[in-house]
Amino acid sequence: MKDSITKKAAFVSGIIKENPVFVSLLGMCPTLATTKSVESAIGMGILVILVLLGSNLLISLLRKIIPSEVKIPCYIVVIATFVTIVKMLTQAFIPALYSSLGVFISLIVVNCIILGRAEAFASKHGPVASILDALGTGIGYTIALCVVAFIREFIGTGAISFGVYFPIGRAYFLHIFPQEYALSIFVQSAGGFLALGLVLAVMACYKNVKDNKKAAAEKARIEELKKKKAEELAKKKAEEEAAKATAEATPAAEAPKAPAPVENKEPEEKKAPAPTPELKEAA
Repeated sequence: MKDSITKKAAFVSGIIKENPVFVSLLGMCPTLATTKSVESAIGMGILVILVLLGSNLLISLLRKIIPSEVKIPCYIVVIATFVTIVKMLTQAFIPALYSSLGVFISLIVVNCIILGRAEAFASKHGPVASILDALGTGIGYTIALCVVAFIREFIGTGAISFGVYFPIGRAYFLHIFPQEYALSIFVQSAGGFLALGLVLAVMACYKNVKDNKKAAAEKARIEELKKKKAEELAKKKAEEEAAKATAEATPAAEAPKAPAPVENKEPEEKKAPAPTPELKEAA
């Protein structure tokens, strides 16, 4: 049961509680550079997930073999190997995405998210838990990229596109509002900072409101407990005063009297009988 809870927590924490972008603020460079469109953000997220899965699995299997003195260089070699494989596959099968992401595919090697999960989790847990941790962290990272990319592409172009980089036959565009009303700054370099700052501000506002509600509820609970305790003390004091007043109002006559002491009277002396005529004659 404990192991299953650990695996579930390993998967869920990377998506919500320990989101690498919105909570830990890791991997900011590709987050700001590869989120001009939702499609490129999805592509970057998929590549990071693949590298995370491979590196976490291999490092978890070798965690008892790698010497602690050289573990960081070994982790970097393992990560670089999987990055090279992913880079070659992307260049061969998705050349448009490879051209769009450019150098940022190679920079996955030094992405602190990959190395951080290898050091913090994969080197201390088994293969199954490490795979779930990689999936959770990768999905959380991809969601964060897509949120930032949606804001940038939506406000910056007025449309959402798909099929520009992935070879699905043709490109699809969902026009939301006319392009002349779009703010082109969001698809420029500064747009990444604006979109990320907007998301972080909304999350901070939500967290503050939630914390304030929680604090208000806790304060109300404490006040209710204080009020209940005060009422109990007042009731107990009133009962004690009523009992005392009743005892003082009882008349002294109605108080039970002590039994009178029994007097030990000595028996009266028996009187001698009066002399009869016979006795007088005899005398």
